Amino acid sequence: MKLGIVGLPNVGKSTLFNAITQAGAESANYPFCTIEPNVGVVAVPDDRLKFLEELYQSEKVIPAAIEFYDIAGLVKGASKGEGLGNKFLSHIREVASIVQVVRCFEDGNITHVDGSVDPLRDIETINLELIFSDLEMVEKRIEKTQKLVKSDKSLVAELELLKRLQSTLEEGLSARTLEYDKNELELLKGFGLLSMKPIIYVANVAEDEVAEEGANNPHVQKVKEFASTEDAEVVVICAKIEAEISELDEEEKAMFLEELGLTESGLDRLVQASYSLLGLMSYLTAGPKEVRAWTIKKGTKAPQAAGKIHTDFEKGFIRAEIVAYDDLVEYGNFNAAKEKGLVRLEGKEYIVKDGDVINFRFNV
Repeated sequence: MKLGIVGLPNVGKSTLFNAITQAGAESANYPFCTIEPNVGVVAVPDDRLKFLEELYQSEKVIPAAIEFYDIAGLVKGASKGEGLGNKFLSHIREVASIVQVVRCFEDGNITHVDGSVDPLRDIETINLELIFSDLEMVEKRIEKTQKLVKSDKSLVAELELLKRLQSTLEEGLSARTLEYDKNELELLKGFGLLSMKPIIYVANVAEDEVAEEGANNPHVQKVKEFASTEDAEVVVICAKIEAEISELDEEEKAMFLEELGLTESGLDRLVQASYSLLGLMSYLTAGPKEVRAWTIKKGTKAPQAAGKIHTDFEKGFIRAEIVAYDDLVEYGNFNAAKEKGLVRLEGKEYIVKDGDVINFRFNV
């Protein structure tokens, strides 16, 4: 899963990236210090893995992973090539979801590219550049499709969708604000719309506001209200605190979070929001050699889930031997759960559930 971290210069974007990936992307108080998209891979927190590791005495544990791309800062006019606009837009195309960091704290020592703190203005600046880029593409596609539809009536639905998109984009609204039927969603896959990508807004707040999740911060409330209009997620984070947490071991991290009145880090909440937004979940495999979490889309059937491990598993799929993680915890081990009739053999139509512990049977 690839997520692109974006934001205007000096909103805390690279500070957050450094904190959650410990990848060392340069962070400085001036625009464009991140020119190429630094990439960091971060493990998805999953307490279930520790239990399975102890149960199976596994040699290693491999959690699910998320790739975070720290994408260069953006200014107005990016869709016309201003600043690093062309690079910014090309890098956005490569990610599954956008994590847009917006500044919700005041600090006279940190300059803002527009001279003042206004997260809604920042959101509009970035969203409009994505919208302008999409509008240019849609207009070109309309022109082409109008010529082709005269001889190919199967393109009528596509042309109608394009015109509806054009109208929405011209109003300054993202493509994701529209509702689509199943056929339209299939057509959209070929359009590559930037403003269609799912988005998480990260409200970067001051240290003394993170425990209450910015409840008394008017900037945060405005971000949440806006996000609700496009079914986007909002995560309240203090990038400075995340930077401090990233340098601690697990025990120190737990103590530090407790002192701050937090039960989990900003990274944990960001991962949860990402999973929710993209409709993702994890199934688990376990044994003496390794315990591993595998990320799949909700609604994935057993053969396709097996294919995440290896294409041969999907091609030669026979059955999936499954026990729910909660049942393993309740009864202590696999054999005890099996005696209770809680270990099942499922076929090709089985839809995998979050926390399923699976052993695939296949023949190639």
